[in-house]
Amino acid sequence: MQEASRQEILFECLEDGDFGRVRSMLESFHPSEIADLLESLPGRHRRALWELVDPDVEGEVLTEVQDAVRAGLLAEMQPQEVAEMTRGLDPDEAADILQDLPEERVDSVLLSMDAQNRERIASLLSYPEDTAGGLMDTDVVWVRADVTLDVVTRYLRQLGELPDHTDSLIVVDRQNRYLGVLSLAEVLVNKSEDSVGEHMSEGVGIPADTPEEDVARLFEQRDLISAAVLDEHRKLLGRITIDDVVDVIQDLAEQSVRNMAGLGEDDLFASVLSSARRRAVWLGISLLSVFLAAWVIGRFEATIEELVALAILMPIVAGLGGSAGSQALTISVRGLALGRISRQNARSLVLKECAVGLLNGVLWAAVVGVVATLWFGNEGLGLIISLAMVINLVCAALAGSMIPLALKKFGVDPAIAGGVILTTVTDVIGFMTFLGLATIFLLP
Repeated sequence: MQEASRQEILFECLEDGDFGRVRSMLESFHPSEIADLLESLPGRHRRALWELVDPDVEGEVLTEVQDAVRAGLLAEMQPQEVAEMTRGLDPDEAADILQDLPEERVDSVLLSMDAQNRERIASLLSYPEDTAGGLMDTDVVWVRADVTLDVVTRYLRQLGELPDHTDSLIVVDRQNRYLGVLSLAEVLVNKSEDSVGEHMSEGVGIPADTPEEDVARLFEQRDLISAAVLDEHRKLLGRITIDDVVDVIQDLAEQSVRNMAGLGEDDLFASVLSSARRRAVWLGISLLSVFLAAWVIGRFEATIEELVALAILMPIVAGLGGSAGSQALTISVRGLALGRISRQNARSLVLKECAVGLLNGVLWAAVVGVVATLWFGNEGLGLIISLAMVINLVCAALAGSMIPLALKKFGVDPAIAGGVILTTVTDVIGFMTFLGLATIFLLP
């Protein structure tokens, strides 16, 4: 049975109230697939499906769903239920779930846990969710540098099981300070009487307050599978593994897409009022930019009445400028997101984008100028629109590359506000340049 048809049949069973069959079908779904189903359902069906999920996998399902959906499901659960559901999860996964609860409910859930779990999860909750400390898992295998590989081998056999994604062991001193890592491959291929210190490598130790996007970038650059997390004294706190980083990368990518559209919600079926409230702010800002562009056009009403062709050609100038600006904006936002733009190279990026805008402006201005001349039989109009397009494309490239840098400096997310500001700039400059030049050179 194909995946799509399985989901369709399950949705139909929910619609028909055939909950027995739904419960039976869910047994063949992975927790991540159940999470996708929950995200794909509106509120009434979502609650019905959640009631049918096996309690043994509820915790795993909640670790997979988006934050907004998870918060909605948790809001209807009692502290004892949450504590029971997180019992079999890794501490970092349990901490992720508890971070979506109000603070007073978190305390109630922690009190419902056994002392060991409570202490481990509470230590993770002391760090912001979007930092290395919030991402880390406290389940770590560590060894000392002065022991032999034979001792390490016997110790691993005694443990019987290693944490997931364990590619190396973390080496610490007697004060639990980080020294490096010992690859499992080194343990296997070297002489058993050799010491850990002879074969360990420096590895990567990440400060607990490192932002999650920097952690993801570090894993990408170093091709890491796991990395130690350290406090300000370089004492070992836990480790981050590649599965956590993949989730971060996906979340950052989705957030970037939503921000570019001015959307804050990540729940497909969030309430109408909630979605409308989030979007209304950015629609209002967009409306202001439209009014500003309309005001500029109104200042040249007499010019447009004399030359009706200007009204036909205006959208071309503003539209092409907006496209060129969006290209520069995307390059700049992506460079900031990847940490590739700094004070040292920002000027070079801006100059490069302006040069690109100038070349494309000259190219397409020539094309549009010829078309306008042939269309309206007015060479002066063709020259005016060509000059206006060159000016607007250069200004658009300048704005597209500089707006994200300026917003970042003032602590505003460039992906959220950049597009709105850029549209205002390209429309206003495009209309003002085209209509202003026409007023100066084409009217008697």
